[in-house]
Amino acid sequence: MNPIDEYFYNQKEPYQSIMLYVRSVILKTLPNVQEKLSYKIPFFNITKKPMLYLNVLKGTNFVDIAFVQGILLEEKYPQLKNHNNRKQVRSLQIKKLEDFDELMFVQLLKDAAASIENSEKVWFV
Repeated sequence: MNPIDEYFYNQKEPYQSIMLYVRSVILKTLPNVQEKLSYKIPFFNITKKPMLYLNVLKGTNFVDIAFVQGILLEEKYPQLKNHNNRKQVRSLQIKKLEDFDELMFVQLLKDAAASIENSEKVWFV
């Protein structure tokens, strides 16, 4: 089993199901995305630049779908949260799959990918 699969399958429920579903939507929507384990969590990269990552933060009860350049997307997507006053990263916080808006997420993925592809550097703050 590769390290990314291992990461997902080692998660407790409901986080495992949420992460696997979100992963499938990402891979279906963005066929050019590359999965990479960085900082012991799965990142999804576009043109070798990190676009988003999935994580369960200690002391929380949600899957954090964190967009690296989320600050550029938050005006169009007010669902993105600034958890712990992050400078640039914004995230969707999913507690259960019933709360997951797949249509909005697919459009958010496309916009995030376009933003990353057109940026010279990923970390700008």
